[in-house]
Amino acid sequence: MKVLGTTAKPRLSVFRSLKNIYVQVIDDSLGVTIAAASSQDKEVADKLKGKSGGNKDAAKLVGKEIAKKIKAKGIKKIVFDRGGYLYHGRVQALADAAREGGLEF
Repeated sequence: MKVLGTTAKPRLSVFRSLKNIYVQVIDDSLGVTIAAASSQDKEVADKLKGKSGGNKDAAKLVGKEIAKKIKAKGIKKIVFDRGGYLYHGRVQALADAAREGGLEF
């Protein structure tokens, strides 16, 4: 099943590697990325203080960061695209942090 985002409800897409986690919010109807965050971003990396970007703590920080960026653009509702990853561990931590940040999905 393909997950698609619209202008009203953009898609939050997750990619995780062994060392980092990345997320972007995409409007598929226009084909544009609205916002992006990752464990390599300066704001997140400074809070990690040299620790790995591939753990649950990093995922929580990335979730909070993307929620802050999206809410600043006036978007509250999104569609969550876990990218085929199980909803467990880092993916779940990111989603929970985004929800705590005020996003609805």
